[in-house]
Amino acid sequence: MKTLLLATLILALSAPAFCQTDQDDIKKTITTMFDGMRKGDSTMLRSTFHKDMVLQSVVNKRDGSTVLLTEKADEFVKQVGTPHKEIYDERITWGDIKVDGDLASAWTPYKFYVGEKFSHCGVDFYQLMKTAAGWKIIYIVDTRRTGNCPE
Repeated sequence: MKTLLLATLILALSAPAFCQTDQDDIKKTITTMFDGMRKGDSTMLRSTFHKDMVLQSVVNKRDGSTVLLTEKADEFVKQVGTPHKEIYDERITWGDIKVDGDLASAWTPYKFYVGEKFSHCGVDFYQLMKTAAGWKIIYIVDTRRTGNCPE
């Protein structure tokens, strides 16, 4: 009886370690997107996007003004999801991930490298939607700068 009770207790306490959470799945979706960028693999990259995904960037211009740039998902996939000479390596730090039912957001400071050369840094902010096929990115907005980068 003690052995059965002990085995039940161990199983109950270890079960969460085997359960994948929404946050784990969200991280996997975003990581897969970056893996696709590094590999220049448009199929892998596109698999993380909802068909109606929107990409935007908040950009500070040299004259001090700030503009919002919008990019079509197909253009982004063509630019970073096709084989390229240098690896596009966006190195993120996991920040805040919030989930409410089928909607999630993730805040990830990053540094972007082309090959081994630093290009720029900023923050990516993702909105994701849980679909029958898993978490899909529906919106990305980022900032871009060359200085004052996150550690």
